[in-house]
Formats: sequence, C-alpha cells, structure tokens
Amino acid sequence: MLKPKPYLRSINLKDGYDAESYPFTIPAVAGLDGLSFHEDVTFFVGENGSGKSTVLEAIALAMGFGAQGGTKNVLMDDAGGLSGLHNWLKVKKSYDHPSDGYFLRAESFYNVASYMDVAGYLQGYGGQSLHQQSHGESFMATLLNKFKGKGFYLMDEPEAALSPARQLAALVRINDLVEKDSQFIIATHSPILLAYPRAKIMIFDTDGIYEVKYEQTEHFSITRDFLNNYPKRLEQLLSD
Repeated sequence: MLKPKPYLRSINLKDGYDAESYPFTIPAVAGLDGLSFHEDVTFFVGENGSGKSTVLEAIALAMGFGAQGGTKNVLMDDAGGLSGLHNWLKVKKSYDHPSDGYFLRAESFYNVASYMDVAGYLQGYGGQSLHQQSHGESFMATLLNKFKGKGFYLMDEPEAALSPARQLAALVRINDLVEKDSQFIIATHSPILLAYPRAKIMIFDTDGIYEVKYEQTEHFSITRDFLNNYPKRLEQLLSD
C-alpha cells in the first residue's frame, strides 16, 4: 500500500526542450530528469550557480506557488528573470494532498512581508508585522506560526537569516513538522541544517545531480577541518 508521503514523489523533464538554451545549459538542470524526493526532507546543495535555486523555484511554480514565495494565496508579480523551467516539468504527486504549504525564499521574503502588511493578514505570522522584527525573527515567526503541519514546504537558503542557535531551533521545528506528516525540500549551504537525519542530500554540480551522505559534503568536511585547525587554516589563507 502506498504511503501518503512524499506529497511530491518525483519530477521529470518533458520532451522537446532545447538543450542549448538556459537553464538546460546548467549540468544539474540537464540531469534532473527522474529526480525523486525523500518522504521527510530533501536537501539541495551545491556551489552558487549550480542550479539548486533554479530547480527549487521551478518546483514551487509547478506546485502552484508564486515565484516570490509565500502561500499559494500570495499573488504578487514576479521580479523578472524566471528561468521558465517549470514549464518543462512533469510532477508525480501522491494520491494524498497536503493541507498546508509555503515557499520560503530568503531573497524575496521582504516582498512577502510587505504584502502581508498591506493585506493586513498578520495573525498567521504571530500577530506582529514581519517588518517590525529582525530578519531572523521574522523567519522564525513564519516557521513557528505559519507552518501548521501536514504541509509541503519549500525553503531556499533559510540560514541566510538565522544565527547558528536559530538554525538549531529551526531543526527542531522542522522535525516537529515532519512528525506532523510534512515534507520539506530545502536548498541550503548550512552544515547545521544538513545534519538532519531523516533526509536525502542531493548534490548539484558539473556532473549533474546525485545523492551523497552528510559526511561526504564539502559543507561538513570544510567546516570540520576549519574549526579543528582554524589557526593553521587562517595562516594559510591570509599569508602573503
């Protein structure tokens, strides 16, 4: 018997795309055909420009969210620069549907916060304007108050607003929501978030997309090496 999760099971590329045009010139985008997702958490990792945010945005659009983020009810004009990848995605979903959902995007969260102020819908965010809180506080207010459970949640570099202590708090909240039948897809550079155990980690690089273990990521190995040897590494990095 099929389990209700993952709500998004896999994505494939439709036939007919131009392999010589953007974004299919990005190796990871060209190699995403048949990408399947963990029932709890799937992480996208890779260098800047590797395509992880492009793919996450395309998934969000294909699943009914707006490009700037928020719930499916947040209707804002996109900021321009959409890759068009969502038009070439075939999504395979569960027979069950999530009852909640959110696309949390660090780079455009300011615009979502402004939209909420104008709309006057602040109760779902804890009752306080997101602009009257720090960036990290507003992110946590969203995670704690707006994410209800049995949800499908997309997050693009949430650590951009979060201190290490708040990244740990975010891990706890993510686990709470997973236990309430939620599914996450998260693009991140954070070795703290990547440590979440009920997850699949997908590397985006010049060889395409492939799964790795936490300890095989550069995020883990470089961070561990630097913290264990930081005087020597600083001397090496900063020497003339």
